[in-house]
Amino acid sequence: MAAARTVFAQKGYNGARIDEIAARANVNKATIYYQIGDKDTLYTAVLHQVIGHVARGIADAVSMKTHPEEKMKAYITFIAGAVEANPDLPPIMMREIASGGATLPRLIIEDIASVMSILAGILEAGEEQDMFIETSPFLIHMMIMGTILFFKKGSLIKDKQSWLPEALRVYDQKASANLGEEVASLVLKAIKQ
Repeated sequence: MAAARTVFAQKGYNGARIDEIAARANVNKATIYYQIGDKDTLYTAVLHQVIGHVARGIADAVSMKTHPEEKMKAYITFIAGAVEANPDLPPIMMREIASGGATLPRLIIEDIASVMSILAGILEAGEEQDMFIETSPFLIHMMIMGTILFFKKGSLIKDKQSWLPEALRVYDQKASANLGEEVASLVLKAIKQ
């Protein structure tokens, strides 16, 4: 699964080949087909392993909080931690977004929908308590994911630019160290009454 995740991240769904995945995993191609299935099944399993786990983790993290603001912070910091722990996820998801979800399996959309349902519940509770403005859960989720994914991938580009002033690098180092908290702070400022 790790080998497949890496190949899908590097090459995308269309560029990934079972032969290459098998070679990276030090198994023969027949083992993958026997143990997991075809490329579609493997891709679904790879994404579900990460996103399904993230959905369950977010639900657990949010359920331990009572206040909508604390729930929102838990939601965002868990996502930031999951992206940090799964560096192959941003390139896979960015390819899917760029393609309009051309190869995104239904199971993964269901995983994402469960995550969005958690966010919708947090936002609704905040609205009912006159803490948050009325807004679209999808828009807020895209603010969160877009910021985290582009920051993580954009940092690789910025790190190669030795000519950038140190003053700009300091901001990035601070944000990188506490990315979830930084994004939570920005999102909460945007949605508070």
